[in-house]
Amino acid sequence: MASAGKKPAIYSEIEEAFGLVPEWVQSMPEQALGGFWSLMRDFYLAETEIPNKYKELIGIAVSGATRCRYCQLFHTEGARLNGATDEEIAEASTMAGVTMMGSTYLNSMGVDYEVFRRETLDIVAHVKQQAAKNAGQPASRPHV
Repeated sequence: MASAGKKPAIYSEIEEAFGLVPEWVQSMPEQALGGFWSLMRDFYLAETEIPNKYKELIGIAVSGATRCRYCQLFHTEGARLNGATDEEIAEASTMAGVTMMGSTYLNSMGVDYEVFRRETLDIVAHVKQQAAKNAGQPASRPHV
């Protein structure tokens, strides 16, 4: 949480990282600014368990699902900065579409969650069993 007087220091950090403080960040209430920046700095921009390129590809998928053109631009450019290829960006976008299609169908049809859960876990067990049988041989699809 940013307390009174911390705004200049936060702006200085943001400007050092980005070269400027975006107008939309400047319009943020001071009470929200500290939390926003610490999450951006310490999770989003930092190297964590998930490589930054993957975080950006996830961001692209989420921006497609939420139909956010701001996030789409930001995460696409961030993905490119982190080494993502056009093919990887297209694949992340396609993965979002496939997931949204499945989700829309499952929810629209009211598929029983417990049946879905059991079947999903059965599929995972089958794929693991097949992988164990084929150990040392080239992996086959599908991977779950």
